[in-house]
Amino acid sequence: MRKIIYIRWLFFFLGLVIFAFGISLTIRGALLGIGPWDVLHVGLFINFGLTIGIWAIVSGLVLVLCTSLYLKQWPLIGTWLNMILVGVFIDIFLWLLPAVSNPVLQTILFIVGVAIMGVGVGMYIAANMGAGPRDTLMLILVEKTGWTVKKVRTLLEIVVGIIGWILGGPLGVGTVIIALTLGYLVHYTLIYFRNWILKLSELPE
Repeated sequence: MRKIIYIRWLFFFLGLVIFAFGISLTIRGALLGIGPWDVLHVGLFINFGLTIGIWAIVSGLVLVLCTSLYLKQWPLIGTWLNMILVGVFIDIFLWLLPAVSNPVLQTILFIVGVAIMGVGVGMYIAANMGAGPRDTLMLILVEKTGWTVKKVRTLLEIVVGIIGWILGGPLGVGTVIIALTLGYLVHYTLIYFRNWILKLSELPE
């Protein structure tokens, strides 16, 4: 029993770090645009200051409060950690990663970043230690509508991207690419990592 908890926490924390790293790569490759949620965070940063990571935390807190009211229960500790740590890691990685001006390199960073984001999200959701604020909203909508994860996530990202663009965030073709593909990536990486966690938990100690 203790072993599976350790495995799940490992996948959870690694998933958060990987996800934040992917976001940071897409921001450094922002020539094509960035992810819809990050368009929102950058738009808020442009209008109100602070940092992109802090706005990721603030928007996550708003979603946690709203989904908690709907579910009539406080989220798991993993949801709170997700809300805080992803924003912190984004700021750390943006500080570590140098700005890039070469269009080809920016494009490569963006494509790699999207793939890494898909891996990170699938990994930390599969750990089942508490979905992130945005993922909790996604899972609620999946349950209410009966739609697939990829369909709900895609529609959510389109709506959020439009709001971020209105606030002045860098909407671009890359934003559309993320909105249309990340849900599909998560749909498959989630299944993959759930199977991995199951296999690892069955290994003898």
